[in-house]
Amino acid sequence: MRFVVTGGGTGGHIYPALAIARGLLAKYPEARVLYIGRDGGLEADLVPKANLPFRSIPVAGLKRSLSPRNLLVFWQAARGILLARQILANFKPRVVVGTGGYVCGPVVLAAVLLGIPTLIHEQNALPGLTNRLLSPFVSQVALTFEDARKYFPRKARVKVTGLPVRPEVLAWRRNEARRAMGIPENAQLVLSFGGSQGARAINLAMIEVLKQFNGREGVYFLHVTGHGQYEEFCARAREAGLSITENGNIILVPYLDEMPRALAAADLAICRAGAATLAELTVVGLPAILIPYPHAAGNHQEYNARSLEREGAALVIRDRDLTGPLLAEKLVQLLARPVKLKAMAGASRRLGRSQALDEILELIDSLAR
Repeated sequence: MRFVVTGGGTGGHIYPALAIARGLLAKYPEARVLYIGRDGGLEADLVPKANLPFRSIPVAGLKRSLSPRNLLVFWQAARGILLARQILANFKPRVVVGTGGYVCGPVVLAAVLLGIPTLIHEQNALPGLTNRLLSPFVSQVALTFEDARKYFPRKARVKVTGLPVRPEVLAWRRNEARRAMGIPENAQLVLSFGGSQGARAINLAMIEVLKQFNGREGVYFLHVTGHGQYEEFCARAREAGLSITENGNIILVPYLDEMPRALAAADLAICRAGAATLAELTVVGLPAILIPYPHAAGNHQEYNARSLEREGAALVIRDRDLTGPLLAEKLVQLLARPVKLKAMAGASRRLGRSQALDEILELIDSLAR
């Protein structure tokens, strides 16, 4: 059994591809999985670290406006298809799996031309351009969000599977996580973060929130600033009268290695709305105040966030509307209504798909037969 996995450009495309690759190797211990990525892309660094064989092809992204640069892009795409076709013809995979990004197009199209079964996985509620263009030609489309279905042709074979999450996310129980963190069982815990690099808008708004909740009994905060913004955040916190080291109900860290533990312990999250983040929130049933990253391609994070909001699992505040007083107001309202929070948690849990990887592997298995 041989498989090719492709996807690149951002972690949002690469990490699901790596999860699927690992799942295939676990399901078929004798299988070989080849990852095809972009020359110089993030995947060229991450895939070898995951101990997977890696091949690269040159590709670039289309400018959405008319641009002479698009001529070079089309030339590279054609060359990429030829190179991908050569790689696939030599490797002879049973199925080719794509998770989006520029590199996915040439590789999946080359597989279609060779008659190799293909599956693409779309992470976001607003599908990326590459997956939308590929969908009429592939054997199977797997979705994270039901909302994405309407963007694909009716004739396409589409199934909502969810997005694979790290096994560690499901490993912690609430009471165990709280004991490990020193959080009282009956206290409320708010987890706020903006990704590994942090989110400046969230950090600035959290200064006001932490100032308002500083020392309040029964409510704890774990705020993750991001490595690059920790010093600035601490300086601003001091200006606001917050002690960095002696806030009994406030924990400040630049980065959190034990995010799965924190997700299990928390009652509410404040964060961006990337597909992987939302998959982890919903699989543990954690309600959230979502502040979508405004510069994501096609504003897809807002589409992701609104999908949860419509189901009652989250509140959405647009980045341009975000202020400290507004965020504090929303928090006060939610924390004062435990019944509302419980209902949001239930809605979040209903959206979670802990078996997403298994469902994707089943689809691949059916194509491989």
